[in-house]
Amino acid sequence: MSFSHSIAAQDARGTVRLVPAVVLLAVPLSAQQPVVVPREHPAVKAALESIQRDNAWTLDQQVSICEIPAPPFKEEKRGLEMKRRFEALGLPVTIDSIGNVIAERKGTGNGPTVAIAGHLDTVFPEGTNVAVKKDGGKFTAPGIGDDCRGLATVLTVARSMQNAKVQTPGTILFIANVGEEGPGNLRGMRYLFRKPPQKIDYFISVDGTGLGLTTGAVGSQRYLVRYEGRGGHSYGAFGMANPIHAMGRAIAKIAEFQVPATPRTTFNVGIVSGGTSVNTISPLGAMEVDMRSESPEELAKLDAKFKVALAAALREENARWPNARDTVALKIIDMGIRPAAQVNDTSFIARTALAAGKSLGFTAPTGASSTDSNIPMSLGIPAITIDGGGEGRGAHSITESYEDGKEGYKGPQWALLIVSALSGVGRVSYTP
Repeated sequence: MSFSHSIAAQDARGTVRLVPAVVLLAVPLSAQQPVVVPREHPAVKAALESIQRDNAWTLDQQVSICEIPAPPFKEEKRGLEMKRRFEALGLPVTIDSIGNVIAERKGTGNGPTVAIAGHLDTVFPEGTNVAVKKDGGKFTAPGIGDDCRGLATVLTVARSMQNAKVQTPGTILFIANVGEEGPGNLRGMRYLFRKPPQKIDYFISVDGTGLGLTTGAVGSQRYLVRYEGRGGHSYGAFGMANPIHAMGRAIAKIAEFQVPATPRTTFNVGIVSGGTSVNTISPLGAMEVDMRSESPEELAKLDAKFKVALAAALREENARWPNARDTVALKIIDMGIRPAAQVNDTSFIARTALAAGKSLGFTAPTGASSTDSNIPMSLGIPAITIDGGGEGRGAHSITESYEDGKEGYKGPQWALLIVSALSGVGRVSYTP
């Protein structure tokens, strides 16, 4: 999970009022579907109470899952363990051909299908020590929050609904998916929502810690850029076009890009490489570039400007040495593209999440991020990403830590309420 920027708290739109067995979020636009949060529904209430009461169970899931290595493209062992745990809860489970683990809880009617997912993979390479260290209420290990907390939350929601016998008109899919982190390039979600897609009416990703709500997708374009030439001795072959010089020209152009602050748009040359010695004209100048935006349009503009700059740098370097026998060539290699979708806090799924949080006593801050939800959002499928509660620090580092605090259980409770509401529990007639 990677964040675009810090975000400010935002109140839910409309007001919350209590009615028998439900909480309604009144919306000023009558055309909008009313939100119903079944906070007082007997079975849901029992499930909420069990989550708080059995909070130690959730923490045990989080720790034990985290101690199963899941480096990029090698999530199978952790996935098989998630399958076993879902089955122990009495749920039928399948693993699709790319490695996504999908547990299905059939609905009692023809309500919408709701998917809630946590990702299996971490950013850490094979061989990383994933043993969890405990110091009081603090747990430290690579991936303990991102996304072992998400996986534990998904398991806890499934367990609480099973134990409390929460009946939902719609079917619920509990998913542990592969490939969310950078190298995976959202491959699990791309497969899940391939054409024809599996029927999913609402999608919730649980990713990371805290009580934040992602309602927009930060898109990204990542490239490996290679300027290639013959190379030679810095003195004896002087006068030939130089790949590293061409790359330098490109970096200088990129550094001068002007991008909007709103919608937030960014660019970065993150890695540069090439060269064999101080007295060698290198045959290669390479760089890895990351560009991001909350706006599909702004990202497309930036991408086009970037490619123009690369081509211009190539022309200029070759023109600098008109008598050279050899010229530099340019190769652009796609390292991963994540689609963007602008923030939408007024959608039904976002309003449901905000109202569910309010019913638990907090206002979730909203904003955009880069998560599994990028894929369904870009396809027009209602999707959000929520945090799993507690407090995490040092994501993507080997010193990543998690502390539950006094109200860590509210993360799984929030997820349960959102899933219950979206799947149709406690729906009543509504007049704006």
